Amino acid sequence: MNEVKLSKRLQAVAEEIIPQSVLADIGSDHAYLPCYCVLHNRIVSAIAGEVVEGPYQSAKTTVEQLHLEDKISVRKGDGLSVLAGGEADVITICGMGGALIRDILERGKGKLQGVQRLVLQPNIGAHNIRQWLIENGWELKKEQILKEDGKIYEILCAEKGNPMQPYGEQETAGVLMGPFLLPEKSTVFVEKWQHELKSLKMIYEQLNKAAETEETERKRQELLEKIALIEEALG
Repeated sequence: MNEVKLSKRLQAVAEEIIPQSVLADIGSDHAYLPCYCVLHNRIVSAIAGEVVEGPYQSAKTTVEQLHLEDKISVRKGDGLSVLAGGEADVITICGMGGALIRDILERGKGKLQGVQRLVLQPNIGAHNIRQWLIENGWELKKEQILKEDGKIYEILCAEKGNPMQPYGEQETAGVLMGPFLLPEKSTVFVEKWQHELKSLKMIYEQLNKAAETEETERKRQELLEKIALIEEALG
């Protein structure tokens, strides 16, 4: 092995990494992203973190086969615990749910000192990340939405700054749907939210058949507000 081919989504992530930075790829799996970035001289060095034994061993194998042990440190540990403070310039976390990425960032807040950019690729629940960024002083700088192998992914890039800058008067809709993605309304974006709208309406119908409780009524109201928000955004 002397080359690494990235998926469309990881290629898009790679392009958002600051050139000649030190990368920490958390949940690195086979370590394809850091290996690709080193091989293409995009970064100086990298840390590949994995909490699960199987992927950790896979990452080590990939790095060894490419003879990149001097450039990439493969470490086993939970989330950002594999890092020392100030060790990385850029952190990437890809291929997880938004709620899990948020929790990793929250638990590892102390390790974010000196980090210049976060590049986050949630499979679902990107709103969880946007809310965390707002609450912790990170400004969303760029978003992408793309479709690969029938699945839709979002990529969020953030740097320290004014967390409310991208939102303007559309904070609620922006947190849910993306302040950069919402005005663009790409074909993939519309497809994602039409599907989401259909799912929410089905859940609402099921709740209408449920026993009347305060909790049921609260959930119904939340759903109605979300449905109205999405319908207005899609026009």
